Amino acid sequence: MFPAPINRKPLPVRTLYVFAVIVILIIFLLPLAAILLTSIRPGSDISSGNYWGVPSRFALIENYGEVFNPARSPMLRYFVNSALITIPAVFVAILISSMAGFSLAVYRFKGRIALYAMFIAGNFIPYQILMIPVRTMFVKFGLFDTIFGLALFHTAFQTGFATFFLRNFIVTLPYSLIESARVEGATEIRIFRSIILPLLRPALASLGVLLFTFIWNDFFWALTLVQSDKARPITFGLSALKGQWLISWNLIAAGSVIAALPSVIVFFILQKQFIAGLTLGGVKE
Repeated sequence: MFPAPINRKPLPVRTLYVFAVIVILIIFLLPLAAILLTSIRPGSDISSGNYWGVPSRFALIENYGEVFNPARSPMLRYFVNSALITIPAVFVAILISSMAGFSLAVYRFKGRIALYAMFIAGNFIPYQILMIPVRTMFVKFGLFDTIFGLALFHTAFQTGFATFFLRNFIVTLPYSLIESARVEGATEIRIFRSIILPLLRPALASLGVLLFTFIWNDFFWALTLVQSDKARPITFGLSALKGQWLISWNLIAAGSVIAALPSVIVFFILQKQFIAGLTLGGVKE
C-alpha cells in the first residue's frame, strides 16, 4: 500500500536516487553559494567578470561594514523596522488565531461552518487584487507609510491562514480533556490557557516560523503601503544599496545575506518544534 523504503530497493534504483538527490541539492544550493561568494568579493572582481572564481581578496568586513554604514545606506534602520513590524505581527496573529481556532473547533454555534469556510476562502484570494482597496483604506485612515499600519495589515492578512492552521490541530485533540476540565469547574479561559495552549506548542512553533518567514520576507506590501525610509523594511530597503551609476552587487549580496539571517536563525531555534508541529496528527494511534 505504501512505497517501500529506499534502502529496500534494488541497487540501480538506490544509485539513481542518490545521484538525483546530489544533482538537485547542487542546483538548489548553487545560487546560495553564489550569493555568499559575491558578498565577500571586492567590487573589482565583479567589474572584471570574476563571478564564480576564487575572490582575489576577501572583503568580508569591508562589504558587511559598508552595508551598515549610515553614510552609505540606512540598512540598520530598515532592519529595526522589519523587527518592529514582524515580531508584534507574529505574536498578535498567533494569539488571535489560536482563540479563533479554539472557538471554531470546540463550540457548536450557528454559522460556524460558514465562518470557517470564510477563513479558508480568504487564503485563495489573489493578494494582488487587494492592492488598490487596501492602499486607499490605509491612506484614508492615516495608516499609510507607518510601521504600525504595516504591522496591523500583516496581522490581519495572516490571521486567516493561522486560524485555519490551528483549528485543524485543535480538532485532533481529545475532547474528553475539555469535558473533564469543565466538570472540575475550570472556566473556558482557563481551559484555553492551561490545556489547549500547552498541547498546541509544536503547532504554535511551526506557525510562528511560517508567519515570521512570510512577514519578514514580504516585499509586495512594503512596496504598496510604505513610501519613506521611516517605515521601510529591510527587504524593500535593499534597493538603497544601488548606486546612481553603478550597481554594487557585492553590497546587495551582503545585504541579502543579512536580510535572510533572522528567518534562518528562527528556523534553527525552533527546528524540533517545527518538525513536530508539521507531523502532529499525521499518525493515528
